Amino acid sequence: MTQPALGIDIAKLKFNLCLIHKSGKLKHKLFPNTATGFEQLQQWLSKQRAERLHACLEATGTYGEALSLCLHQADHTVSVVNPAAIKAFAGSRLSRTKTDRVDAELIARFCLAQAPPAWTPLPPEVRELQALVRRFESLIEMRVLEENPLSSGITVDCVRESVEEHLSYLNQEIKRTEELIHTHINSHPGLKQQSELLDSIPGIAQSTAALLLSEITDITQYRSARQVAAYAG
Repeated sequence: MTQPALGIDIAKLKFNLCLIHKSGKLKHKLFPNTATGFEQLQQWLSKQRAERLHACLEATGTYGEALSLCLHQADHTVSVVNPAAIKAFAGSRLSRTKTDRVDAELIARFCLAQAPPAWTPLPPEVRELQALVRRFESLIEMRVLEENPLSSGITVDCVRESVEEHLSYLNQEIKRTEELIHTHINSHPGLKQQSELLDSIPGIAQSTAALLLSEITDITQYRSARQVAAYAG
């Protein structure tokens, strides 16, 4: 073992850890999935004398993004792996008990045994675009939720007025966020160039182009416009 292994079982509000030292000794810990929790983690790792380690966690949407970036910026090796790989590894070990603590240890042992490839964070401008696009999509979803009862008819005047006021606010925020997305893309030459390429593909709207740019770091990996369009659905 060249580095200690850190298995992370991530959830929305917390993350469980299992640190396997070079000696093979195990240490378990639980932290809140917050900036404060990340600071506590760094302090704990220092006490454990784990200055350089290989951390591993499952790809679980957005829950682990901030923690992965924090560990990467602290010069640790970070691997973000497909949950199916962990499940297969658990099956090979005949592991049936499932708790957050056990899962963290399983992920740490997977990290030791498989040495998964290092994760590389998205460039800062893409991460910012991703956050803007997610905010835009969230606002669209909120607008749909408010439009549904309005279209079915609200008989109480004060409730209808409240919904209409909220819809007005949401429409303003949607427009403002859309403008922020376009400004952000245009202020980064790489994003602007790829956006123009996407705009040239029939059937891909500007909002779809922004979504693709936030999820695909380099559209030139696709050999044709048809492949990009297929990815966009």
